Amino acid sequence: MLARRNLIVVLACIEIMLNAAGLAFVVAGARWGSADGQVMFLFILAMAAAEVAVGLAVAIRFRQTTGRLDVDNADEMKG
Repeated sequence: MLARRNLIVVLACIEIMLNAAGLAFVVAGARWGSADGQVMFLFILAMAAAEVAVGLAVAIRFRQTTGRLDVDNADEMKG
């Protein structure tokens, strides 16, 4: 995620990291015979959905403002 400069790729990387954390919760819950991991995964899915909605709105606004999706130009979006 830190090596990429495209905003959409950065958002996709964050989504993959959230899914990996959710998978770890499910595996841990299955290992210990508890449904807590699945419940935590539902919370992670809800958080990921909110992240996608807000992230895509920011990406659209960023594209309108700068004309590109290069994350290095994020300091231009002040105010």
